[in-house]
Amino acid sequence: MEKKPVFVIHKHEATHLHYDFRLEIGRVLKSWAIPKRPSADPDVKRLAISTPNHPLSYKNFKGTIPEGEYGAGKVSIWDKGTYENLRDVSMSKSYKEGKIVICLKGKRLKGNYTLVRMKRSLQPGKPPQWLLIKMKH
Repeated sequence: MEKKPVFVIHKHEATHLHYDFRLEIGRVLKSWAIPKRPSADPDVKRLAISTPNHPLSYKNFKGTIPEGEYGAGKVSIWDKGTYENLRDVSMSKSYKEGKIVICLKGKRLKGNYTLVRMKRSLQPGKPPQWLLIKMKH
């Protein structure tokens, strides 16, 4: 039986409270910072800003990142579980195309979600912005 890929959402109390949404894609956790808590309401779209990948071992991290280090502040696990890819293409290809469609199986978030990359920023050096949306059934 094939192992299901994991997701984790870290509640990150850094300079500003935000939520780090992480999906296992390949051998890393692709990551997005979400300024407001992810929503289970299909009418609410959440901004998700690409952040650097993290190693898979980070899925269980909780604790405090010391002052002076990148991301300093308290980190807790807000939700975690597994997910299914709902597209007929690989997750790596979905990520490159900017359209990820998944079914989350977490403790808090359940059901179908999409991550859609918005048009690329006209400002060089800015990370891509995505929207995290709960899909209507």
